[in-house]
Amino acid sequence: MKSLFLSMSLLVAGIFTVQTTQAQPESGAKIEFEKEVHDYGNLKYGANGTCTFEFKNTGNAPLIISKATGSCGCTVPSWPKEPIAPGAKGEITVKYDTKRSGPIAKSVTITSNALNDPNKVIRIKGTVGPAPEGTTPTNNAGPSNN
Repeated sequence: MKSLFLSMSLLVAGIFTVQTTQAQPESGAKIEFEKEVHDYGNLKYGANGTCTFEFKNTGNAPLIISKATGSCGCTVPSWPKEPIAPGAKGEITVKYDTKRSGPIAKSVTITSNALNDPNKVIRIKGTVGPAPEGTTPTNNAGPSNN
């Protein structure tokens, strides 16, 4: 009988421990973007290829972005180097080289200490029109196999 009582007591104590552990929110930074894709639409060759992605730290610890990497050399991100306080907003600026005719389908990978998405990917898309007459266009198709 004592063995049954001890077993039941341990079972009840274990259930309360699991529920208490699960009920506590995670402590740390969280990153939430207003948008994850920027659509340039149709751009003229050589137009301004800069866009901004706004985000907020919705966590309860400072958000630290350690790096942001474009998918190619034509996509250059800049990001805040200082920690973003809980509840504060920040922005990542992406500059695309519009001296490349053709479709745009690029990404930027953001590495941070965010609990919800430590390797967040944001994207840009659109189309750059043809180069003006007399201009040597840059091929947007990527490296050749020559």
